[in-house]
Amino acid sequence: MISAAERRRAVTRTLAALALALGLLSMACSRPPQAVELRGQTMGTVWTLRLAQAPGPVGVAQLRERIEAELETVNAEMSTYREDSVITRFNTAAAGETLLLPEGFAAVLTTALALAAETGGAYDPTVGPLVNLWGFGPEPTPLDLPGADAIAAARARVGHHRLDFDPASRALVQPGDAYLDLSSIAKGWAVDRVADALLSKGIADFVFDIGGDMRVHGGRADGTHWRIAIERPTPGGREPLQVIGARDVAIATSGTYRNWIQGVDGRRLSHTIDPRTGEPVTHHAVSITVVHPRCVDADALATALGVLPPGEAEAFATRRDLAVLWLIEEGGQLHERMTPAFQRFMESGGL
Repeated sequence: MISAAERRRAVTRTLAALALALGLLSMACSRPPQAVELRGQTMGTVWTLRLAQAPGPVGVAQLRERIEAELETVNAEMSTYREDSVITRFNTAAAGETLLLPEGFAAVLTTALALAAETGGAYDPTVGPLVNLWGFGPEPTPLDLPGADAIAAARARVGHHRLDFDPASRALVQPGDAYLDLSSIAKGWAVDRVADALLSKGIADFVFDIGGDMRVHGGRADGTHWRIAIERPTPGGREPLQVIGARDVAIATSGTYRNWIQGVDGRRLSHTIDPRTGEPVTHHAVSITVVHPRCVDADALATALGVLPPGEAEAFATRRDLAVLWLIEEGGQLHERMTPAFQRFMESGGL
């Protein structure tokens, strides 16, 4: 038999072990949550997910799998670099052929066509022939810059008004030799798809970024806003211009400093092509940053506002109360210009 003293000692040991376990649990609970970062490749660049804390019941491996699946869907629909994509099927279709677009593709095209009409063609999703002509598309970069005849021939294929598209049925008719290029908006759409998937899983505090286009939700583990750096181009690359606290917004940046070729006359020719002239833009807005609730809109607007001359672009953005920051090169110096909405964003971190 166990004596009373032994029973008391056993109870004491049990209580001590329980107290130790509870103490360790309390210490673990009091530690700040550990941030998590995932990375991968897509669309010729890098995607990054930063979480304020571990994803809980949604494991990291499962989370990565979901992100990759969302990105694969966008690439399978809108990548001009893939021979089997939906957009390539349209671009190689015969005149008069009708394609029934996937729901996401149709939503992106609807947004793109609305912005094309609103900007008078400064933004145009059919600009692909000109993008390819200047060496910024999936085709090999030309050895020589295009001449006037080649530009005129490519421009004849460009024009959003040429498309016969019914958003309700998602039917798109190839008018003949039209070439869609959604690279100025598909990345933003992909960011939104992933962000919406994260939110549907109950993950509310994160930054998801694809090559500088991002959605920012919630805050960091300590409750403060996420810190987002606005870049300044430099001769050696880029450096932070300023760091802004942000939450529950999308941010996209475009500009002449990100992708360019050297002209025969020594000029740097921007990858931003003006569909109305058929040539790279010549103004000095080297960077345009747009803050918007949705990244699909921020992405497309950053391109559109990069085509318009800075004065027209600022008037367009101010009338629509868009949050936009320009870095403009004047006399060898970079100068900031921003809309009132962007000033409010800097002060509050939101829209």
